[in-house]
Amino acid sequence: MRIAVCDSDAVLREELGRLIRQARPEADVFEYSSGEALLAETEPFTLVFLDIRGVDGLTAARRLRDRECHEGRRPAVLAFVTGYREYMEEAFDVQAFHYLVKPIDPRRFREVFERAWQEAEAVWRPAGRFLLLKAAGGTERVFLKDLLYVESGNKKVILHTIGGVYETGVRMEALEVSLGPSFYRCHRCYLVNLEQVAAYGPGAIRLTNGEEILIAQRKYTPFVRAFLRYAREGGLVHV
Repeated sequence: MRIAVCDSDAVLREELGRLIRQARPEADVFEYSSGEALLAETEPFTLVFLDIRGVDGLTAARRLRDRECHEGRRPAVLAFVTGYREYMEEAFDVQAFHYLVKPIDPRRFREVFERAWQEAEAVWRPAGRFLLLKAAGGTERVFLKDLLYVESGNKKVILHTIGGVYETGVRMEALEVSLGPSFYRCHRCYLVNLEQVAAYGPGAIRLTNGEEILIAQRKYTPFVRAFLRYAREGGLVHV
């Protein structure tokens, strides 16, 4: 779960980050002091807490929603944190989940956060358990558990499965979002199914069928965290 906290008030920003980490230690929390800094992040967030005025939050929220729509991403669960009640109607124009008024009461924040977390889990849960792919003679159903990894290269996106290889016109970024958190972008060219990981080390991941794919150096530590989190949550990990 990638969570963004965006507020120009450093004290409040740090406090909200602390409350989130207390409630959900497994969450990855990122703090930003401006809407521009938030929007400079290219990887999607599942949950965003955003100051509506101090960081020009409404503009940032609109741009965030436009980008999600343009790139085919699932929408982040968005909660505004503000000292101004008069923006509430505009907040719901960008599908805000909640509107928290400063000063923030820690107990109230925890209640809203837990509901937002549950909403984010529902939104970001993988849509279905299989993909429908074009194959010779028609359409074939491929279960997600049988998808080893996705490869991007030479203007093609290739799905490597236990049963064979398929090409698709879907963009890598769109697949990354739609497949959900059990798949990890370990390299700009590879999206790996954590269920099919047999072993890993700096530089490479070995899959259950014996194939190896590259892992970017800067992605190694985040990959290990994601893989261990997946294991703790009951993933069927082959090790």
